[in-house]
Amino acid sequence: MHKTENKTAAATGMLRRLREDGFEPVKQTLRRIFSITEDAAAHEEIRERLLSGGKVTGTNMCVMICAIVIASVGLNTDSVAVIIGAMLISPLMGSILAIAYGSVSNNAPLVRRHAIGFAFQIVISVLTAVIYFALTPIKTATAQLIARTQPTFFDVLIAIAGGIAGIIGQTRKDKANNIILGVAIATALMPPLCTCGYAIATHQWAMLGGAAYLFAINTYFIFFSASVVLSLLRIPRVQEMTAAQWKKLRRRMIRNTILIVLPSIAITIIMVLTQNA
Repeated sequence: MHKTENKTAAATGMLRRLREDGFEPVKQTLRRIFSITEDAAAHEEIRERLLSGGKVTGTNMCVMICAIVIASVGLNTDSVAVIIGAMLISPLMGSILAIAYGSVSNNAPLVRRHAIGFAFQIVISVLTAVIYFALTPIKTATAQLIARTQPTFFDVLIAIAGGIAGIIGQTRKDKANNIILGVAIATALMPPLCTCGYAIATHQWAMLGGAAYLFAINTYFIFFSASVVLSLLRIPRVQEMTAAQWKKLRRRMIRNTILIVLPSIAITIIMVLTQNA
């Protein structure tokens, strides 16, 4: 009996030492492999990079209008290649990342300034698309237009992953990478706005709701993912939040996330049930 207990105690001791000593190098290796702070740029460089990317300038507006026209033509003619080209030159993501930086740094004036600029970009984008689709002789809704009106939970996953990849790419010491280009294609901010313009021009209000919802999903979860990563990078705050302020912010983020995700889950369930029927 005592021998059995001694063997059990010895085995337990070996497992404990293995956990404490043997697994520690593995944990350190995994932590190093997946670390996002090791090759991160300096905080000041990150700030300059993100805020300059979110500026609404004459150059950015001209590029954005060109991107909107290109995307509208691509959607109108059902051309995937043309739509991808428009997404690559769109400057919309810069504003979202700048808003995320302002939010994490607890800088309300910065958030307000870039949010106003982003709203202005949205209005100009939709207005440009409305004008295009009002003038084009092709009024039929193509497959590419319809594809932007039925967002599902898969679009949420794409936006989250794209937002994480995008902000990681923007905060590295070596900014010379193609991450942002890939994120711009994956998250597709421009086509939903063009679809909103088409829906307004052709008075298709259900389509307008679907396209606007897809744009909201992409925008919110890029912002959310970027905010999480910037928090992990310990971006300096202009003013530290109290425990009550942090609790209120966390509650608000949870509430907003649930409200935005729920319709996409419902649409996904309906789509799966319809396909399996």
